[in-house]
Amino acid sequence: MRDEGLDEAIRVAGGVGALARKIGISQPSVSNWARIPAERVLSVEAATGVSRTILRPDLYGNGSASEGVDDLDAGRAQEYSLLSALLARAPDRPLLERLATLRGDASPLGLAHAALAEAASRTTSERVEREYFDLFIGLGRGELLPYGSYYLTGFLHERPLARLRKDLDKLGIERAAGQAEPEDHAAILCEIMAGLVSGRFQTPPGADRELFADLEQAESANFYRGVGALGRLFVNIETDAFALPT
Repeated sequence: MRDEGLDEAIRVAGGVGALARKIGISQPSVSNWARIPAERVLSVEAATGVSRTILRPDLYGNGSASEGVDDLDAGRAQEYSLLSALLARAPDRPLLERLATLRGDASPLGLAHAALAEAASRTTSERVEREYFDLFIGLGRGELLPYGSYYLTGFLHERPLARLRKDLDKLGIERAAGQAEPEDHAAILCEIMAGLVSGRFQTPPGADRELFADLEQAESANFYRGVGALGRLFVNIETDAFALPT
């Protein structure tokens, strides 16, 4: 099912084929969209005159992202948000259905998207909920501990968490009321990075890539093996980009 922003762009352009021609891609590519990909929002806006706040209000509307954020950063924020959602809790059936519509290109990250989509289409919310429990909660503890302090020191609530809290305080990012997890949980780190990249927050370190590598190899992982692969590739790209001279 297409979202309203995509429907409006197609209507203004004069059809799926017309929109595809205007932005220089194939008609089947546009036909496969459930919503406009983050990296295509600005080109669709230019081709149709439909505002980005209508095309993707989750990225550009209602204060969820800065008006000046570019399409690359919008895509990065979406990637971090996806990883945050999947690490915070097991996906429910609607989210699995949306994940099953992910499309990828021939790049390593694109192939990871396609593999995650296939994994989502082959599982159920009940199976993924059990998998999430075994991986991250368990009876006593899960197979993996998704905390920055643990990956950096081998222990929980250590100096890396204290340093992170100081960084967050400088950025004016406060712990949500009722939040039980410490701030170095990988889901929270990804959420913070999504906010920083999109402009919602004004840079502490991102989720540790070693967690994602471990998730790929975890004995309890099935669907989450794909999440690990996607996270590892994406965080490697981010790490390489941060290392480039500015």
